[in-house]
Amino acid sequence: MSGFLAGLCVAVLPLLAAGFWLGRRTARPENLGGLGTPVEHATFQTLHTASLAAPPLRAGLTEETARRSARRLRTLLGTDALCLTDQQQVLAWDGVGDHHRAEVMERLAGALETGRGEAFRLGCDAPDCPLRWAVVAPLTVDDRVHGALVACAPRESAVLVRAAGEVARWVSVQLELADLDQSRTRLIEAEIKALRAQISPHFIFNSLAVIASFVRTDPERARELLLEFADFTRYSFRRHGDFTTLADELHAIDHYLALVRARFGERLSVTLQIAPEVLPVALPFLCLQPLVENAVKHGLEGKADKSRISITAQDAGAEALVVIEDDGTGMDPGLLRRILAGEVSPSGGIGLSNVDDRLRQVYGDDYGLVIETAVGAGMKITARLPKYQPGVHSASRPSEA
Repeated sequence: MSGFLAGLCVAVLPLLAAGFWLGRRTARPENLGGLGTPVEHATFQTLHTASLAAPPLRAGLTEETARRSARRLRTLLGTDALCLTDQQQVLAWDGVGDHHRAEVMERLAGALETGRGEAFRLGCDAPDCPLRWAVVAPLTVDDRVHGALVACAPRESAVLVRAAGEVARWVSVQLELADLDQSRTRLIEAEIKALRAQISPHFIFNSLAVIASFVRTDPERARELLLEFADFTRYSFRRHGDFTTLADELHAIDHYLALVRARFGERLSVTLQIAPEVLPVALPFLCLQPLVENAVKHGLEGKADKSRISITAQDAGAEALVVIEDDGTGMDPGLLRRILAGEVSPSGGIGLSNVDDRLRQVYGDDYGLVIETAVGAGMKITARLPKYQPGVHSASRPSEA
């Protein structure tokens, strides 16, 4: 989908450049100031104007985004007035003749229903109003009309009809990208909710049972474990931000392991080796804890002797390298592939496909989980985390009561 949108932008922008150049050249000559030929100058101006109009539109079609982009879009077309509408109202009007708002909305009904552009004559009694014609170009996303771009001019023009259509298509691409961004955000939020739902009820029940067992024999120990449980659940169910820091994620893992050790005692041995320089690295929220929970389950499942888990976080130049390894029962590689593909969801696959998917969505396919395992050979999970990725920033934690 992103490749298609990029191709559409490449195809549309030269047409915008040509229309802009023709309009500006007929309106008034400009001093090119050594920027090259008139076509090169027009192309630069068009791309620059389009780049200024795009960011507001990437937030969707609202009164605020329409107001911020309308002037740039009018510059692209070189018209006396331009407005952006949704299905019910004019969101923004830039230029002269805004008294035509009601008339424009009345004439838009057909175009908004059919999704086809049209041109119509404006009726106006104001002697100083230059607007006589309006060109309507619908704004569509996934074959659904969201609104319209309306360009107003003193006279009918076939060039303006075509240019308005091209600009409307470019605006529609920006709105589709905005819709994809919002869908991605909703998907990430849904996946985090799914991860929270996967936090084992048995773990919660067993943790509370362990705490209760210490209430009479060792009240201070019970108090410490209760605080560990409270901190772990507060972090896991927080509603603040899609990203966290490696330090915060490891801190939550430490709370989780304290509760596990209280239950299993000497049966579980955990080793941590963390490089201090990678602690500020930002990563998707609840990204590592499910991997540790998976290691605990596989490390203790079906074993009567002591199990070992190691967690390391190393500085690898532009990346942080996190490795979680256990010496437990392991898994059949074929079954693991089906789990990561989402084909099966056994109880032993807690969070693996979810974490793998989120890492790939945020960082790209090169940053999925690398898992080494075999039946009876334990499991080693490696996650590479770029130290910097556009859009990945850990939000400061909210104040706690």
